[in-house]
Amino acid sequence: MANHKSALKRIRSNEIKRLRNRYQHKTTRNAIKKLRELTKKKDAEKLFPSVVGMIDKLAKKNIIHANKAANLKSGLSKHIASL
Repeated sequence: MANHKSALKRIRSNEIKRLRNRYQHKTTRNAIKKLRELTKKKDAEKLFPSVVGMIDKLAKKNIIHANKAANLKSGLSKHIASL
């Protein structure tokens, strides 16, 4: 158990950040799945910018690696192009 006041605060803040990161990451993954399941190009193109924004936000906050974000965006754009 932590002995210092600052260490206790760090434990509390880390838990809050961890939960927020998990929520944002899961929400983005669900949006990606939803986009991949779409069969109409028009619907996919409409959803694509918001999903890309979510992915970029995760990469900016170091929740996912920048290269992974680039690979996800590339794969999604290829998927939309193939519709």
